[in-house]
Amino acid sequence: MSFPLPEAFLRRMQQLLPDQTEYESFIQSYDTDHYQALRTNPLKGDADTLFSYLGCMLTPVPWCSTGFYYPPQLHPGKSPYHEAGAYYIQEPSAMAPAAYLDAQPGEKILDLCAAPGGKSTQIAGAMQGQGLLISNEIHPARARILSENIERMGIPNAIVTNMAPAELSSHFPLFFDRIMVDAPCSGEGMFRKNDEAITQWSPENVVLCAKRQQEILEQADLMLRMGGRMVYSTCTFSPEEDEQCILQFLDAHPLYRLIQVPLYDGMQPGLIKEAESTIRLWPHKLHGEGHFVAVLQKGEGDPVPSGRQVSKKRDRTKSNGAISQDDSLLSAFLQETLVTPLSGQMTAFGEQIYLLPEQAPSLHGLKVLRAGLHLGQLSGKRFIPGHALALSLRPAQVRNYVNLDSSDPQQLQTAIRFIAGETFSYEGKNGWYLICIDGYSLGWGKLAGNIMKNHYPKGLRKHL
Repeated sequence: MSFPLPEAFLRRMQQLLPDQTEYESFIQSYDTDHYQALRTNPLKGDADTLFSYLGCMLTPVPWCSTGFYYPPQLHPGKSPYHEAGAYYIQEPSAMAPAAYLDAQPGEKILDLCAAPGGKSTQIAGAMQGQGLLISNEIHPARARILSENIERMGIPNAIVTNMAPAELSSHFPLFFDRIMVDAPCSGEGMFRKNDEAITQWSPENVVLCAKRQQEILEQADLMLRMGGRMVYSTCTFSPEEDEQCILQFLDAHPLYRLIQVPLYDGMQPGLIKEAESTIRLWPHKLHGEGHFVAVLQKGEGDPVPSGRQVSKKRDRTKSNGAISQDDSLLSAFLQETLVTPLSGQMTAFGEQIYLLPEQAPSLHGLKVLRAGLHLGQLSGKRFIPGHALALSLRPAQVRNYVNLDSSDPQQLQTAIRFIAGETFSYEGKNGWYLICIDGYSLGWGKLAGNIMKNHYPKGLRKHL
């Protein structure tokens, strides 16, 4: 750390950890390196196959079935597999809340404070492309980053919105089966890896955060159906933002109860007896940063509804500009490119074509950044396929593809240069091709005269 820990923070932590030996162990943890981890993407393939391409086996994160610690020398952010969405780099403790949400295929789920997308992409993996995921972020710039990560991970059933919780709740009364509330907080748990969190911390900010968290929970309650599950999490140690926040919410909402969930090695119960069913993750007790998790159920009943049909009142996707697969340009591309047809409601937003999730409600009145899977753009007499569509596909799903082999240095370099925006030579039938590396899709190329023209989005191109 470049900055010393605030004195007020240290005094408070000594009160929370009155055992001097444990307090010293906590303080000493700041002198050690933070742990690095990634989550494999089940929408793209299995972990063992990925590890064979990475050339190493990684150590599992105990509380996340798709989470793995990686060594500092791996540099997974500078890899074609990262750009292909084969994994998501994420702090290991931050994987716990979405794991406890226990998302299931076919459900309607909300990630209320979703940027940059770690928890949303984890939830989407558990949903296996089935059901509806609304990923919301109030800040526009962060919402754009969220949308990019949803795209990179090849998620077909997510709608990305940019709304205040109070605006969103009026559109989705008692709508969701599960809600993830990873609340904005004072960030104390991130001090070891983020100097900015230290410089922005103050006791006054803790109080402001606690007030805002209560407001967010109030709106989440309006959107969760009876029998549904809510997971509340922070990356802070402050009881005002953690146990006290949950107890205050429970006092005002007697329909809710804390769910007792299994703890993994190093996890600790909440510090307040009435909230001991909550979970604390301490950096001196496990391989991760500071985190807090509370798992709540609203009323009685099966958290997974027996019928998941959207009510007729809200099933109005056609009002968004629904189009038919019989549209000549789009139909021609889909028939020439895909082995099997797509399922879902195709919808036009101007020239942009999206595939809405089957359970999607009306989007009227919502500020939407990504309305499901972006299929592409109708431009004059051409259909230009979208990057999101490419990243949602595997080689077996398309008629024409180029699968580059990373074990061949020349082909590996071709993949790296493709991500940078370069063309490459290839012999075959002219037309659109899905460009892949070891079975992971990277983007679209269009073959013309033995030259594979590069359609990797200019804004995403990079030199690895």
